[in-house]
Amino acid sequence: MNTSVNKPAARRVWFDDLNLWVELTDGRQLAVPLAYFPRLQRATPRQRLRFSMSGGGTGLHWDALDEDISVAGLLAGRGDQTRSARVHRKTGSNGAATRRRTSRKTNRTPKRTAEASRSSPRKLAV
Repeated sequence: MNTSVNKPAARRVWFDDLNLWVELTDGRQLAVPLAYFPRLQRATPRQRLRFSMSGGGTGLHWDALDEDISVAGLLAGRGDQTRSARVHRKTGSNGAATRRRTSRKTNRTPKRTAEASRSSPRKLAV
């Protein structure tokens, strides 16, 4: 069985001002906004053109930019996974990050520990 028939692969890659373009071996052309890949978006046109294809065109790699993109991921609509992980941390997928963010927004002071409570004088209601 020939597995290359089942795996999408790039034949050619190029850029315009806003998009990464990929021509697949089956003739389809795919345009993906550079905003999906901040490293490519910030790169110079010359840096964008310095890439290599791996796996017979199933992967694209920019060594100088530390960027790796799979053609299957492009077809599935996935952007930069590193960026996605940062977004999840900011939006509260991690409970601790959510608690820190909430405390900063409300300017609440952290809860005092039992030891700290014992060492400070308390006011008694009369």
